[in-house]
Amino acid sequence: MTKNKVVIAALMMAFTMAPAIAAKKTQKHGKAAASASKKKAVAAAAPVAAENSRDRAMNTLSGQFLTALWRLDPEAAISVGKYDGAANLTIPDAANRQARLAFIDEWTDKFGKLDGSKMSPKQRTDLALVTNKLQSDRWYLTTFRDFEWNPAEYNVAGTIDFILNTEYASQPQRLRTLLKRIASVPQYYAAARANINHPTREHTQLAIAQSAGVLSVLDDLNKTAQASILTPTEKQLYNVRITAAKTAVQGYASWLGEQDALLAQNGARSFRIGKELYDQKFAYDIQAGVTAEQMYQKALDEREKLLTHMDSLSDELWSKTMGDTPKPADRTAKIGMVIDKLSSNHVAPADFVPEIRRQIPELQAWVTSHNLLTMDPKKPLVVRETPAYQRGVAGASIEAPGPYRPQDRTYYNVTPLDGETPEQQESSLREYNHWILQILNIHEAIPGHYTQLIYANKSPSLIKSIFGNGAMVEGWAVYGERMMLESGYGDNAPEMWLMYSKWNLRSVTNTILDYSVHVLGMTEEQALDLLTRQAFQTPREAKEKWRRVQLSSVQLTSYFSGFSEIMDLREERKQALGSKFVLKDFHEQFLSYGSAPVKVIKELMQ
Repeated sequence: MTKNKVVIAALMMAFTMAPAIAAKKTQKHGKAAASASKKKAVAAAAPVAAENSRDRAMNTLSGQFLTALWRLDPEAAISVGKYDGAANLTIPDAANRQARLAFIDEWTDKFGKLDGSKMSPKQRTDLALVTNKLQSDRWYLTTFRDFEWNPAEYNVAGTIDFILNTEYASQPQRLRTLLKRIASVPQYYAAARANINHPTREHTQLAIAQSAGVLSVLDDLNKTAQASILTPTEKQLYNVRITAAKTAVQGYASWLGEQDALLAQNGARSFRIGKELYDQKFAYDIQAGVTAEQMYQKALDEREKLLTHMDSLSDELWSKTMGDTPKPADRTAKIGMVIDKLSSNHVAPADFVPEIRRQIPELQAWVTSHNLLTMDPKKPLVVRETPAYQRGVAGASIEAPGPYRPQDRTYYNVTPLDGETPEQQESSLREYNHWILQILNIHEAIPGHYTQLIYANKSPSLIKSIFGNGAMVEGWAVYGERMMLESGYGDNAPEMWLMYSKWNLRSVTNTILDYSVHVLGMTEEQALDLLTRQAFQTPREAKEKWRRVQLSSVQLTSYFSGFSEIMDLREERKQALGSKFVLKDFHEQFLSYGSAPVKVIKELMQ
């Protein structure tokens, strides 16, 4: 993470806030007609007043809840643009966990006294999201307990980078805030050590690898402080505290290295979370209208439909791409050969990031000219190289500002290829070839994450803005790809549709892979075969996905889960509205409800 943003495509943890939006418009009620009897007027007004009263109670309690939450969790506050407690670094010790559980108990009781059945749909769905958030946080703390087995959870770099690079106050003020904050870094990593118990090797090694990035952020902070207008005394104190903080980070990484060696000898916790935890995590994180197993089966069905379509497109493109080469009878082999031939059309390694920058204005112009969505040209998008402390999980991600500071920049993080061998570069570029690089930018930027999260911050419902649903966020980005191609982007060329289908198959395969690995025990060999031979991904991409599925669980299902539910909802609205259905209206109404679960948006739209 950087700035006051939450990274889309990063791992989602308890008490982590993802930006989103929703609608919470005040209802207006007309006065009773003069001709109505006084008795009827009183009877009619009674339920309206009661409904308003319950809605107001929910709104008031929600505001109090958020205020209390930001005091308890200053890191979550920073991620949504609240900096009042930014000088305070939360120490992740047992006392803090007890305080969080007490907080959950207190607010579960308070919200539990409200009668959601008598609220308007907007407030009722707000209540459902808060309830899910509280229940989810309790589950993470008491059942999932990743604070014990995921050493990569402990990383101070993100909030430091947020505060240093967000101009919410003058630079000297922000530096003084950070001077106080970094004083607690040694205590933070001491608590992290005390928490770790039988970790996974995969998360241990990730934490070790990311420590270099944390040290780099601390060095950058000290350089900025020494070049600032702080007093000599403050600068000297910076030197002392940065040194202590770096010693703590290095000590944590060294200790993890020792733990990893012991785990290699004595056995580590499996990264696979198993069916029971998986089902529960899916229910809390995805909030779909079906179970994890049902979504897995739905993905299997969708994969067959995609492969049938890709088979037809490969037949259409065979002569153009393969010439007189004999066409294999095996469907998978035939599709793979066409994709492999097309994949050689890609940019040079040095042009990877510049080409992404070049495409962004073109995508925005297309969305506007084809009347797909209303775009806001005043909201800046900055394409940059992924900061070192974030690398190791996803190659591209979006960091969007929180609802309290929607004016801040959105970052499109792209990991450059300059650190890879020529063979690795070629593998990556073949995966992100001429067509798929465009689809990636649609997904991450326009009209995907960047656009959706701008709409998110316009919501009058802070609850839906803050407690966004990852499946809706990722689902919209996947839907954005389909939306663009349906509008004619790419000239309806079979090459673009084939590559889009390959990319869409990737989203579908994510769900199949994640469930198969964590629940069904799929091996690395089976996973790589699924990704390369059956889903036509390059070996480099497949290896990275195998790494990602070891480091995360359930999140990979969010792409297909959200997308499939959005597509289902769009078809339902088409059927319901008939000739009155307008695609742009559907898009903007859908986004107006924020990053609420699709099943919640469905209820509100109907």
